[in-house]
Amino acid sequence: MSTTVKILIGAAILAVASVGYYGISPLFNNIKADDPLPPGATSGAPMPDTAASTTSEAPEAASDVPMIGETPVPVAGTFAHPASGTVRLVQAEGKTYVRYENFKTINGPDIFVYLATDEGASDFVNLGAVKATEGNVNYEVPPGTDLAKYHYVLTWCRQFSVLFNSADLAQGA
Repeated sequence: MSTTVKILIGAAILAVASVGYYGISPLFNNIKADDPLPPGATSGAPMPDTAASTTSEAPEAASDVPMIGETPVPVAGTFAHPASGTVRLVQAEGKTYVRYENFKTINGPDIFVYLATDEGASDFVNLGAVKATEGNVNYEVPPGTDLAKYHYVLTWCRQFSVLFNSADLAQGA
């Protein structure tokens, strides 16, 4: 085997190893957060097209916070991307937040949180990069977002167009 072929094979192995490391390494980096409820979060008007109320199933620390439906919505992971916790919409000081509570998922490359019309992210509002893979995390919803239209909360890998996990806010309505 010539030296040129050996160099090309070595370069190819290095490239594959680099891409593999980039894709797999985030899985081992768990990021914990414990965001408090947004400032000024109190009970208030129901969310659009819902009858917001709290029940004994809601976490005690957030029992006076308005949310979609009667209970927090469970987060469901997709195959190979397990997830647990709940999602709720919280209103505070004229702003709306998607709030993950007791959330736990795996990490990955280029992961974002979306409000979407479906689990395929065909129409969505980007709430930003994932801040944490464990804990309680708040994501501010842009003003003017039609919450009746976007009833899925997705954790989405932009780079590979893959759904990591989702919560259907309509389940809690």
